[in-house]
Amino acid sequence: MKNLIIITLVFLFSLFFLPITQEFFVLNKLYLLLLAGLLLLITTAIEIILKKKIVWQKKPFDTLVILLVLTTAISTIITSTNRVQALLSPNFGLAMLVGLTIFYFYFSRQKTTQVLRFTFYLSSLILSLLTVVFFFSPFKSINLPTGLQFLKNPVFSTMGGLLDLAVFLGFLIVFMATDLLSGKKRTLFDFAVFGLSLVSLILTIINLFKPTNQLLLPPYRLSWFASVEILKNPLTALFGIGVDNFSVIFSQVKDIAYNLSNLWQVNSFTISRSAMLHVFTETGIFGLVAILLLLINLFREALKKPKQILPIAIYLLLIILFFPPSLPVFFLLFFVTGLIAQLNDEPIQTFDLSKLVPVYISLIVVIFLTVGFLGYFLGRSYLSEIYFKKSLDGYVKNNAREVYENQRQAIILNPNIERFQISFSQINLLIASNLAAKGDKLTDQDRSNIAQAIQAAIAEAKNAVNRNPLKNSNWENLAMIYRNIVNVAQGADVWTISSYLRAIQTDPQNPVYRLNLGGVYYTLNNFDEATRMFEQAASLKPNWANAYYNLAWSSFKKEDYQRAVNAMENAVSLIDAKTSKSDYDKAVKELAEFKSKLPPTTTEQTTEDNIQTQEQLALPTPAKSLEPKIKLPEEASPEAK
Repeated sequence: MKNLIIITLVFLFSLFFLPITQEFFVLNKLYLLLLAGLLLLITTAIEIILKKKIVWQKKPFDTLVILLVLTTAISTIITSTNRVQALLSPNFGLAMLVGLTIFYFYFSRQKTTQVLRFTFYLSSLILSLLTVVFFFSPFKSINLPTGLQFLKNPVFSTMGGLLDLAVFLGFLIVFMATDLLSGKKRTLFDFAVFGLSLVSLILTIINLFKPTNQLLLPPYRLSWFASVEILKNPLTALFGIGVDNFSVIFSQVKDIAYNLSNLWQVNSFTISRSAMLHVFTETGIFGLVAILLLLINLFREALKKPKQILPIAIYLLLIILFFPPSLPVFFLLFFVTGLIAQLNDEPIQTFDLSKLVPVYISLIVVIFLTVGFLGYFLGRSYLSEIYFKKSLDGYVKNNAREVYENQRQAIILNPNIERFQISFSQINLLIASNLAAKGDKLTDQDRSNIAQAIQAAIAEAKNAVNRNPLKNSNWENLAMIYRNIVNVAQGADVWTISSYLRAIQTDPQNPVYRLNLGGVYYTLNNFDEATRMFEQAASLKPNWANAYYNLAWSSFKKEDYQRAVNAMENAVSLIDAKTSKSDYDKAVKELAEFKSKLPPTTTEQTTEDNIQTQEQLALPTPAKSLEPKIKLPEEASPEAK
């Protein structure tokens, strides 16, 4: 039974996906892994019941694998802010590592049979065939049901992302090459699978380098800075910034060079550029030592079989050093570790429990209670993902009730996922906005419903903040909620400013937050503070035309005409007159208006330097108003608990 579970997992891992969750691929592979782990534990419990004995065989990596899991668990408990979300992280979370550890302990005790080898090759064949077929977009011109529209994606892959696909295919090629060169007799089928896998890797690399498929990866430089940053505090140095908290430290180490890059609109990244640096950043020195010891011992064992294992170990090390962390990357690490462990024949120890009835019963109870608890927790978590996907489908159907009810149910099942709460806060805000759009036709019941929807929006946004107050995206969402009700609810203007200041505190190099905060001051006619914020935005991103444009108008409103002219000249110089003609003409016209306010001797000619990206000039616009304003309880303020 255990062999069947392991073989099924190895076969399905690269192919398994379900379009019933928001993310089809990695999330479902994670739950497939966890389900396999629970089934393996159940089979062990049944064996203990039937045989009344425990069979154990020591393997060389057992202690090191457990050490890696323990360091991650300690980091999750001590430094992770949202521990449940950290536990369920599909890229590098405790649940993922526990599932992989269970897989390793069972896989390493099996012998790689011809059935397992054939299963691995067959899975590789199907993955490669799908890669080749979807490279040519076979469903591009075919009408498909709404639920199958994802098949039209030109880069569709059962692995999810192109990078994970390339990493996995690269591993398959190295693995099969060492197998084919081992000197053992191989069939035409083996060579055919190898050749097809090579073709599929080439096509995947071609897709990766297409401009339309540009990967968004954090710079290696900033990933290194993030890992060094944790050393400044003794707690984070030892235990890391916390699992699921990489985005927090990345926001702190961003610099102006990042703002000048094409990635600047990505507020933060949730993963490092390197799996090794990611482990170090999130779990600290203890985590780094654990994974280094595992890799060092893996290489030491691989050197004993240089032709069979060493090329695979080298490939794995390069992936962990230079590619981001992901479930497929760690699955390959534990797969290879288990494969090497199989080569070590250690004596099998048997512990007879027939005469130790209390121990025997206690062990069975503990296993079943553990499996039952984990099954219940993971089942609720997965079901919440299904409900959240149903709510997104409600958007497509334009069914507001379906969106609302399914998101509410998702939060009930798992109230610890921040993206659920952020999305639900925005849904409630939309409901309030739609009701407020009635204007003078509002009834007392409408006003009551608006107040309830606004309070619900604020409450959910604050829940996300309370789950992790270190994440800038949570504060940004709360600020956005407040900003949209400035002219509807009393005190919302102060709360908006407070939230944006907290967002800036968590992401000090973000020019967008300063521009948005400046926009709030601008709509409140506080042009001094607006000018200060717009100046900071422009200094953080000197090639951003919109920052200078807003600075020009806030200066103009202050009657500081020389500064207004200088700022508008900068805006004009940064706009491409060819790709953004309307913006360019608008800025030139307004520049002339500003210059008319200056003494004739100070008027200057403008320049027409181009930038590579298209710009959009926009002044802050006030939110919809409602009179009289709704009075919200003090609990609605950002600092109230």
